[in-house]
Amino acid sequence: MSLTPKNAQTIFDQGFAPWVRALDLSITAISPTGATLEMPITPDLTRMGDVLSGQALAALADTAMVFACAGLFGEMKPVATTNLEVQFLRAGLGETIICDAEIVKPGRNLIFTRATMRAAPSGKDIATATATFYLA
Repeated sequence: MSLTPKNAQTIFDQGFAPWVRALDLSITAISPTGATLEMPITPDLTRMGDVLSGQALAALADTAMVFACAGLFGEMKPVATTNLEVQFLRAGLGETIICDAEIVKPGRNLIFTRATMRAAPSGKDIATATATFYLA
């Protein structure tokens, strides 16, 4: 069974917390090896200097890695973030952030993931993240 970007978007729009949905994330790709999400940079997500907030980037990365797990299973299964580490590389400037999340190692109970976030239109990497999820 496979999960399409359209089906994944419906799951996001109907099942995620309102504050996460407020990030206006779009799921543009999903497969058994990962997922790609996009987030527009809006005034609600920026701080002084029109720089995207780190909290928004962390939420984007976590959500993208959750959908990478869903892609692995071909359906949304309950997973719990056991750890999340974000490395901020440069200021988040531009119009959109593209987050590519991938499955690093799937286990029976733990799934190890990684994400890279880049700004568009510049294409520059602005942050990376790793997370481990527990299959509940």
